[in-house]
Amino acid sequence: MASEDEVESSARYQKALDALSSLITKRSLFVNKNQSHRFHLLFHYLKVLELEEAVSELKIIHVAGTKGKGSTCTFSESILRGYGLRTGLFTSPHLIDVRERFRLNGIEISQEKFVDYFWCCFHKLKEKTSNEIPMPTYFCFLALLAFKIFATEQVDVVILEVGLGGRYDATNVIQKPVVCGVTSLGYDHMEILGHTLAEIAAEKAGIFKSGVPAFTVPQPDEAMHVLNEKASKLNVNLQVVEPLDSSQRLGLQGEHQYLNASLAAALCSTFLQKIGIEDTNDLNLTNGLPERFISGLSNAYLMGRAMIVPDSELPEEIVFYLDGAHSPESMEACATWFSQQVKERNQKRSEQILLFNCMNVRDPNLLLPRLRTKCTDQGVEFKKAVFVPNMSVYNQVGGSWSKSEQRVDDDSTTWQLGLKRLWDNLARGEAKTTSRSSDSKEEEKSLVFSSLPLAVDWLRDSARRKSKQVRFQVLVTGSLHLVGDLLRLIKK
Repeated sequence: MASEDEVESSARYQKALDALSSLITKRSLFVNKNQSHRFHLLFHYLKVLELEEAVSELKIIHVAGTKGKGSTCTFSESILRGYGLRTGLFTSPHLIDVRERFRLNGIEISQEKFVDYFWCCFHKLKEKTSNEIPMPTYFCFLALLAFKIFATEQVDVVILEVGLGGRYDATNVIQKPVVCGVTSLGYDHMEILGHTLAEIAAEKAGIFKSGVPAFTVPQPDEAMHVLNEKASKLNVNLQVVEPLDSSQRLGLQGEHQYLNASLAAALCSTFLQKIGIEDTNDLNLTNGLPERFISGLSNAYLMGRAMIVPDSELPEEIVFYLDGAHSPESMEACATWFSQQVKERNQKRSEQILLFNCMNVRDPNLLLPRLRTKCTDQGVEFKKAVFVPNMSVYNQVGGSWSKSEQRVDDDSTTWQLGLKRLWDNLARGEAKTTSRSSDSKEEEKSLVFSSLPLAVDWLRDSARRKSKQVRFQVLVTGSLHLVGDLLRLIKK
């Protein structure tokens, strides 16, 4: 039974989460005309919080991109912690608890510290609000909170992941990072960032600062041209890294991680040289990675990406393969990783099941066909595809649900039924091209459940009926929110 102190601490934390939830706005408000105004308010907020000087003194690695931002930041933090530096890592989104976004020396901030820092910032900002200067929006507040935490905790390095885009992102209020990185670019958040790679690249390059070195990975020509152009105008030495050798052991799985790890190594090498911890000769990456880089890369850990978790109730019968992929390119990388895992882990008879959802701002026609084709090409076919809504409530930050919140309105599965139709059409198309009969059984290969708990109950009931003769390998993908929801559900 929880002590009185624990109950009080939990209540204080929940009160802070409720206040944080009040800052969430519908994304439709983020039209371009508003972005610039909202961004420039950040400088006012820093002044109110008396953080201007403190933020200017932080030593920052700033990372933008479409895919691999979180992985690159995680690798970088792990490497630099190995050098004895006190690290602050700010990433998004969180999967289970908002405190995951703020890590000190690799560990998420405690509830007690979070609550103290939260109310310190919240009350100061609330006192200064007006019609002209409203409270910061959700992500802006979290970025300001990160600066408050890292400045007060006196970290030696801040690894800062851009939330969305770059130019008008709340993290871009910083004026002089030590080094910047741009991960792989692709099509995502196009309603905000633009509909061409050139437009998207221009937004990401918005984090470049005059004279500050920057690194990126090989990009499509259209995107690379824009990055080079922006870098040239700001006298930025922009260098392109190549993937690390695949013999290097990485803590994060998947072939694509060798590129993210290489970018992280370049960022850390430059950072350590710039702040005078190591000289250039000791960090000549062409001669192989230093020992502490190798250790940092192999020990990196990131929840919700290429993650394998046995079910809490039936660990032998059901294994979940979690990856929050939600862009076309990351979906292909996810499919490759899952297919490799299936080949390596088939000690007993197994069946592959897809558990999928994506946000309605995504185009499932760019996601599901790539996932299915990539898996099929590597000999992996899903026995069933299950589509469910996310359990996360849009306007709530909390880490648990009541039973009433698990109930879903009848019309809320309209999106999932559309995903099912797309999947069924893909199956029928394959059946025709391979001369397989497309009978009624083909239709039963996909299911829609009105809630995630119902889908997990179905999985467990199906596994029990198989009497331990079959292992279900369940790929959970399409949304980091879905991955977080599943982790919360099975870890109860």
